[in-house]
Amino acid sequence: MNVNTRKWATLAIGCLAVMVLAIDMTALHLAVPHLIRDLDPSATQILWIADVYGFVLAGLLVTMGYVGDRIGRRRLLLIGATAFAAASALTAYAGSAEQLIAARALLGVAGATIMPSTLSLIRNVFTDPRERTTAIGIWSGVTGAGVGLGPVVGGALLDHFWWGSVFLINLPIMALVIVAGVVVLPESRNPRPGRFDVPSVPLSIVGMLGVVYAIKESAHGGVTQAEVGVAALVGAVGLALFGWRQTRVAEPLLDVRLFRARAFSGSVGVEMFAMFALVGQSLIFSQYFQLVLGWSPLKAGLAGLPGAVASMAGGMLAATLIGVLGRARTIALGMTFGAVAFSLYTLTSVDSGYLTLLVAMVPCGFGMGLALTVTGDTVLATVSKERAGAASAVSETAMELGGALGLAVLGSILNAAYREHLDPPAGLPAAAEPAVRDSIGGALEAAAALPAHLAGEVLRAAQTAYVDGMHLALVCSAGFAAAVGAIALITLRGVPKVIVEADDAGEPVPANR
Repeated sequence: MNVNTRKWATLAIGCLAVMVLAIDMTALHLAVPHLIRDLDPSATQILWIADVYGFVLAGLLVTMGYVGDRIGRRRLLLIGATAFAAASALTAYAGSAEQLIAARALLGVAGATIMPSTLSLIRNVFTDPRERTTAIGIWSGVTGAGVGLGPVVGGALLDHFWWGSVFLINLPIMALVIVAGVVVLPESRNPRPGRFDVPSVPLSIVGMLGVVYAIKESAHGGVTQAEVGVAALVGAVGLALFGWRQTRVAEPLLDVRLFRARAFSGSVGVEMFAMFALVGQSLIFSQYFQLVLGWSPLKAGLAGLPGAVASMAGGMLAATLIGVLGRARTIALGMTFGAVAFSLYTLTSVDSGYLTLLVAMVPCGFGMGLALTVTGDTVLATVSKERAGAASAVSETAMELGGALGLAVLGSILNAAYREHLDPPAGLPAAAEPAVRDSIGGALEAAAALPAHLAGEVLRAAQTAYVDGMHLALVCSAGFAAAVGAIALITLRGVPKVIVEADDAGEPVPANR
C-alpha cells in the first residue's frame, strides 16, 4: 500500500470509529423508554444512564490524549476499539440499571481513548497543510453525520429488536475498525515522552468531572442545588491544582504553555463557544420534531441528515476558503452563516413544513462545519506531531464543555420561556397542572389521561409555548454565534493561511518563511 493510499485509508478508519461514538450517543435517547420498561430504573438512575458516558469521556480525554502520545496512537486506538466493543456487549445485556450505568461508564473510558487517537493519527499522516485541513473537515463532517444517523439507526433497530440492539450494532463496526487498523494504520508516538506524571491524572479527572457534573446538574435541577455548588467548587479547585502542577513538572500531562500561543488558545476558545451556540440546533432536533410536529424518531433522524451533509461540505471547502480569506475571516464567515441560520429557525411554528426547517438547517450545518474545521485544523497545526494527542484532547474537551454549558444555559432559557408563555386551557384539573407547566413532555403525559377535547387544547397550548421558548433560545444562539465570529476576527487576526509547523513558543510559522 503506497503512502497516499495509506493516509486516506487512515482517515476512513478514524472516521468510522468516531461515527460509531456519535451514533451510540444519540441512539441511546431513543432506547431509554424501552429499557425503562425492562429495567425499571429510578429517575436518578435514568439521568446517570444518559450522562455517565459524557462524564467519564470528558474527564479522561486529556489523560488519554497524553497516553496516546506516549504509547502510540495506533495502539491506543486499537485498545480503545476493542474495549468499546466489549463494553457495548455488556451494555446490551445489562440485567439491571446499576449494571447498565457501569457499562456506560466503561463505554466512556473506551470513547476517551478513541477520539484523540483518530485526530492525532490524521495530524501525523497528513503532512500537506491543505490536505490536512480537508481531512479534518471530513472527520468533523462524519462526526456530525453520526449524530444525525443515531436516531435513524436506533429507530430502525428498535422497530424490530429489543433496546440492546442499539449497542450490539457497535460490535461488527468496531471489529472492522480493529482488523483494518491492524493492517493499515501507521504507528506514531512521542519519541521522547519523559517521565509519566501520575499525580496529574487524578487532578485532571476530578477537575473535569466536577465542572461537567455541575453544568449538567444545573440543567436538570437548577444552579441553586447544593450538589451543583459543591461539584463546581471541587472541579475548580481540581483544575486549578492541575494547571499549577503542569507548570512545575518537567514532563507535564498537558503543556499549559500552549495556551500562550494566540492561534492555539483563540481556536480552542472559539471551538468551545461555537459548540455553545450549536446546541440550539440540537434543541430543535431532540424535541421539536417529535413532540411538536409529531414525527417518529426515524423520520426525525432522516430529517436532520441534510444538516450533517452541509456540515461535511463546509469542512471540505475550508481549505479553499482559508487560501482566499485567511483563517480568521473564514471562521467569521462560518459563524455568520450560523447566526443567520439560527435566526431563520425562528420562522418555525407549530404547523411548519419541512422546507422552513431545511432553509435554516443547511446554512447552519455549512457554517458551523466550516468554522469548526478551521479551528480544529489550527489547533493541530500549531503543535508538533509529538504532542498531537494532547492537543486533540484539549480541542475535544473544549467542545464537550461548550456543548454541556450551552445545553444548560439554552435549555434553562427554553424551559423558563415555556413556563412564562404557557396558557393552560380552562377546565384543566388541578392535579394535572404541575406536569403541564413543568415541560412539554409532562404536558404530553398529562394529556393522555384527559378527555379528548381537553387533551387537544392542552397539547396545543404546550406546543405553542414550547415553540415560543425555542425561538428565544435560538435568538440567543444567533447572537452568540455572531459574537464568536467577531471575537475570532480579533483573536486570530494575522494567523498564517498555511501553517507547516510551530516555533518554540507555539506560534505558527508561515509556509513561506
